Amino acid sequence: MAISRRKFLLGTGLVGGGLIIGFSLRPEQPVPHSRDGSFQPNAWLQITEKGEVIFQLDKTEMGQGVMTGMTTVIAEELDIEPAAVTVEFAGVHPAFANPAMGVQLTGGSTSTPSSWMPLREAGATARAMLVAAAARQWQLPPDACSTDNGRVIHGDKKLAYGELAKAAKEQRVGDVKLKNDKDFKWIGTPVPRLDIAGKVDGTATFGIDIDLPGIKIAVVKRCPHFGGSLKSFDAAAVENRPGVQKVFAIHSGVAVVADSYWQARKAADALPVEWDKGPLAGLSSADIDQAQLKALKEKKPENQMDEGDIESVLSEKGASLDVIYKAPYQHHSPMEPQNTTALVEGDRCEVWCPSQGPEIARSVIAHFTGLSRHNITVHTTFCGGGFGRRGYVDFAGEAGAIAKACPGVPIKLIWSREDDMQHDYYRPATCHGMKAVIDDNGRLTGWQHHLVSTSIVQGFGVDLFSTMLPGWVPSHFARGLSQKVANMAADYDPTMAEGAKIPYSVANIDVGTIWYDPGIRTGFWRSVGHSHNAFVVEGFMDECAHAAGRDPAAFRREYLADKPRHLRVLDALLKLADYGKKPGVHQGLALHESFGAVVGQVAEVSVDGDNFTVERIYCVTECGRVINPDIATAQLESGMIFGLSATIKPGVSFADGATEQSNFHDLPVLRMNETPDMVVQLLDSNEPPSGIGEVAVPPVAPAVANALFNATGHRLRQLPLKLGANANS
Repeated sequence: MAISRRKFLLGTGLVGGGLIIGFSLRPEQPVPHSRDGSFQPNAWLQITEKGEVIFQLDKTEMGQGVMTGMTTVIAEELDIEPAAVTVEFAGVHPAFANPAMGVQLTGGSTSTPSSWMPLREAGATARAMLVAAAARQWQLPPDACSTDNGRVIHGDKKLAYGELAKAAKEQRVGDVKLKNDKDFKWIGTPVPRLDIAGKVDGTATFGIDIDLPGIKIAVVKRCPHFGGSLKSFDAAAVENRPGVQKVFAIHSGVAVVADSYWQARKAADALPVEWDKGPLAGLSSADIDQAQLKALKEKKPENQMDEGDIESVLSEKGASLDVIYKAPYQHHSPMEPQNTTALVEGDRCEVWCPSQGPEIARSVIAHFTGLSRHNITVHTTFCGGGFGRRGYVDFAGEAGAIAKACPGVPIKLIWSREDDMQHDYYRPATCHGMKAVIDDNGRLTGWQHHLVSTSIVQGFGVDLFSTMLPGWVPSHFARGLSQKVANMAADYDPTMAEGAKIPYSVANIDVGTIWYDPGIRTGFWRSVGHSHNAFVVEGFMDECAHAAGRDPAAFRREYLADKPRHLRVLDALLKLADYGKKPGVHQGLALHESFGAVVGQVAEVSVDGDNFTVERIYCVTECGRVINPDIATAQLESGMIFGLSATIKPGVSFADGATEQSNFHDLPVLRMNETPDMVVQLLDSNEPPSGIGEVAVPPVAPAVANALFNATGHRLRQLPLKLGANANS
């Protein structure tokens, strides 16, 4: 975020007679995707003499609205209507590294917070240089000129940006002024989404839409057992089937290349393969559950939050509450299954990949092809959902390996839904030991939260850290070193404790994490650690309130006296939901901060025997300045649906070291007819924007669980939530 405006001045130059604005570049670091293929554009912004304003979007558009939001930010400072900007997906370049992550990666709800000031400064600097060019031509001081929707103006004189592009690149300006908030034309308004037309008329290109002359389709048959490996296969049994071109082993299984997807899929299904089940043979979900409980009882936690002296309080008073909470493994299931198209010609590779991490994809492809990173061009496409899964680019590595074995032939690798569900990087299953001390006056004086989880950074770290190393470092060495670093970081993975560090002012607090890894692939899942920790914290806080004989809202307010943002959200939420003022309506409350935003939710449920329905969810958010209220609202609604799906639908289970489920028939997601009414309120703020894409997920589960307690008197402490004889309590 701390980017000097002066850096942008160093990055100006002539490209096709146009002005380009962005980061300072070294000659050996040209930005990819020049407009006509013969010139290299600079980072983010190019203005041509023809009047084209071209914005290179360095974030992946996977439905969350960054194409519109980021364009609005840069267009606002440039003083041009967002719809007039041509948006192109950026190629891989150091200038586009996410400052929160060190590589070019879209995730962690960082897109808007990390881009807010850099994009504003890029647009403002370009505008200042255009104004300076016009002022010089008119022999006026720059402050005598103004801008309006792509033109510099002085009285009756007007010059379009395209007319000034050539001259503007010669200008030198000092520190530039950003627009005053009161002068915003587009920020804060519901600018229509720029990607809607293409998605409606079919011109928007997703990864699975890529079609090249002579393209062949590949599928991979993988070992169903995590950690297992290939022992043997009989290619001759299927290689003479219609359309089949090639059958061969790669690092992750057996690749089948054919003329069409169905031909490749049917051949793969019929392919005789013998697998070595590996070290997880026999492992079941019950085994994992018991091992987590054992670790919770026997292992010493890594301290994450330590205030007061919880052990003394527990020794003196004893725990008023001592319970276990659990959350299962969860799948991502983006609607577009994983895919990548790759073409290897000589020592070069061109790739079309719907990925959240194009730079990581390039690094992984380099590893599995043996090609230099600098000879690999990655084109980012639209993504049909991501939710963290597309930050893991195993599918890109597979596509590269297959294309390397089929030189000169474009290869499109397509995963089936079964592939996607059975070879996911799941949200970790977690087990939580919760203790609280409530004194004779109903005061919460002690809080202990010990949780068992695996490290998702350990699994992701190999790809991430090896990508951060220079390209000249040999791939095998980079990945080996990265694995060691990732292993050392496992016990200290900050995502394990996300959301467990409570905002409540309790005198004695102990929060600790315990690492346990059964060997199942795990990864970032929408809202990451917050997704399960919020369920536990807000469910347990509700328990404490009832144990103290207090109203849950009033109880929370008492311990949030020094948290004005939380109190503001809480008060607005209670008013919006008419909390406690609807006779016969069962409500549950949850309040949680994640990714810089504070979100409160009230769920309303109805109960019929052992069945329940979530009728309505109220949601209030304080997320800093809102760039586009329609997109923010849509993301909050999307997050509530995503979170509710994981709240009431089954998680992933394992038998013999393999995933038991295979498709939506046995691993369902929330359907439209199950979606509750949702009421969203965005609180005004002049603070910088926070994340928004993930923040509505965490409070859903505890809000629903707390509502069900109010309806039934039964406390549900395990996801998914169930009532009746099979209730988890």
